[in-house]
Amino acid sequence: MATMKSLRTGGVDKVEVVDVERPAPGPRDALVRIRACGICGTDVGFLHMGGMPARAHLGGEIVPVPLGHEPAGEIVEVGAEVADLMAGDRVVIDPTGHPSGLIGCGGAQGAMSEYLLVENAVIGQNVAVFPDHLPFAVAALNEPMAVARHAVNRSEAKPGDKVVVFGAGPIGLGAAIWLKLRGVEHVVVADVIPSRLEKALAVGADAVVNSAEEDVTTRLTELHGEAANALGQPRPGTDIYIDAAGAPAVFNAVIANAKWHAKLVMVAVQKKGSDIDLGGMLRSELTLVASQGYPTEIFEVTPELAEHHERFAKLISHRVPFDEAERAYELTLTPGAAEKVVVTFDE
Repeated sequence: MATMKSLRTGGVDKVEVVDVERPAPGPRDALVRIRACGICGTDVGFLHMGGMPARAHLGGEIVPVPLGHEPAGEIVEVGAEVADLMAGDRVVIDPTGHPSGLIGCGGAQGAMSEYLLVENAVIGQNVAVFPDHLPFAVAALNEPMAVARHAVNRSEAKPGDKVVVFGAGPIGLGAAIWLKLRGVEHVVVADVIPSRLEKALAVGADAVVNSAEEDVTTRLTELHGEAANALGQPRPGTDIYIDAAGAPAVFNAVIANAKWHAKLVMVAVQKKGSDIDLGGMLRSELTLVASQGYPTEIFEVTPELAEHHERFAKLISHRVPFDEAERAYELTLTPGAAEKVVVTFDE
């Protein structure tokens, strides 16, 4: 039996590398050698739990989770019935829609492994080929950048709009990039970490706000001009707010600043509930739009990721080899230590 190394949760805030059976492709499958895989906030959630609860009939105990759902790799073998894919193709993979479950999110497979089986491999459905000039580490951003792209698509931002993105993590910065590539006139990024704000400017944001040190209302009014809510009360002229932070303070800040017919797009997972000022929403007729995953965007982003790869590469703060995977996850678990960590496999 051929084996490979794979990474999974190993207890609370711990990971472990284990030897597992290397998958063999069936007639409609493709076997991919993983070359890079990003670490996501979802992984951190699994680590904090030490795994995930088993099904009820298993007693509900916490069981290990194979990690990794942001992969890029190279096809090494395809089944006899697979069309349009061949060994040597460089690919990104949709972690959803596999018979064995969500890759890296409770399914049987995790992409933080030497090899990954793409079940029922079909270009444009669960796999996409990318060009040779796109580095594997940057290609591994495909999945989170699809999340960011969906939020921007949901915002329906137009070139003349003025937009602020709260949260300068990978999703927020990705949203800022997509907004500028969409031709949006003015994009502001707000965060409390100076290094992240510097990164926001580096990837193309027009301005930044340190919400820990600056008055958000005053700063947004300076940047976007003055408007009003439905009662004529003065408000910044910001058209669209994107919440990529997931903090209750963001909701409160948006409601306090929203002009008449402003829009709030919620893409971040909310870390805890918040008392929402519904009266404030009424006074601005604020539209709340939720953005979940990437219903159509997972491969919509791939060609533009390749075209603008140098810009997207700036989102990666750390590239860590797979044999130092424990250090990679320690970086991710340590607040402020890293922005986006990508694990590489002999790239």
